[in-house]
Amino acid sequence: MTVGHIGLCVPDIDAALLWYEQALGLAVLDGPRELVLNEGTAETLSDVFGPSFRRARIAHLGTGGECGLELFQFLEPPTDSDSPPSYFHAGFSHLCFVTEDIDAAVARVRQAGGRIRTAIWPEYPGLPYRFVHFEDPFGNLLEFHSHPHRETLEARPGE
Repeated sequence: MTVGHIGLCVPDIDAALLWYEQALGLAVLDGPRELVLNEGTAETLSDVFGPSFRRARIAHLGTGGECGLELFQFLEPPTDSDSPPSYFHAGFSHLCFVTEDIDAAVARVRQAGGRIRTAIWPEYPGLPYRFVHFEDPFGNLLEFHSHPHRETLEARPGE
């Protein structure tokens, strides 16, 4: 089994598409387009998003690998962007992107209006594995890592 895509909710899909293109280099694959509750979609959309759903915008981004990023902006009811981001809520914690040049990626995030939350930390002392946590301008918690997940775990020094 592999991860196909990650769904992420944003309050402004047009601004988010621009930000994810500029700051992270992701490519728009589809959209944005509108999802509307109507006679042909009511059963499916109500089942997925609940009975209060009426309208949203959706877009798909390519990450350079097999996993995609699916952005949602809910219009009716509107996206809730008032709650501060937190690692402690059940469900989504953060999304990690692998990049060879964390320093350049951090500079792009800052320049594009993202917020760097942590220093760039070594994963293991003396080894080249590094990470940093940050937020997009919409409050989503994100991370850059210097190496793929499996490779990083396999490099962990013996305990």
